[in-house]
Amino acid sequence: MDAVTELIWSGSYGSTTIDHICEKAGVKKGSFYYFFESKSHLAEAALDTTWQATRAELDGIFSATVAPLERLQRYCDFGYKFQAEKQAQFGYVLGCPLFSVGCEVCTQEDLLQKKIQSILDYKRKYIESAIRDAMSNGEVKVPDPGVAARMVMAYIEGLLTQARIQNDLKVLHEMAPGIFTMLGAKARETVTA
Repeated sequence: MDAVTELIWSGSYGSTTIDHICEKAGVKKGSFYYFFESKSHLAEAALDTTWQATRAELDGIFSATVAPLERLQRYCDFGYKFQAEKQAQFGYVLGCPLFSVGCEVCTQEDLLQKKIQSILDYKRKYIESAIRDAMSNGEVKVPDPGVAARMVMAYIEGLLTQARIQNDLKVLHEMAPGIFTMLGAKARETVTA
């Protein structure tokens, strides 16, 4: 799981072969096919495993016990720190693994498209719940929290993609201020280290 995640995220799905995965994982090709039908099945399982770990983090970040705008700020801080850790590990900004893989394969790999869409929908629901709660508190005014959540997600994913292309973490400093501006709320201090 770790081998395929690292290879397709730091490189690409298309250029990652089963031989590369087996070599990186230190397993024989026959063992691969014993557990997985294809590379896409392994990639789906790896995305799900990674999502489950991330979801546990997001459950804490988006806890209803945390003020709504603080949830969004913490999400931005979490994203920045995560990307900084990956940059330290790999030497460059990796951006969002879901968008990196999704943009590459979603028109060809239905299994992966469905898994990625499911995870993105779940992430959007976290953001939407924070926006709804902030609306209830009078902290933001948006016509439709669902539409606002999709806009926020698109903005975040755009910044992550830009940071990957430019290999520049500083791009992510714009995340929280941009989100708060979109929602008509005052941005808080961001974490930058």
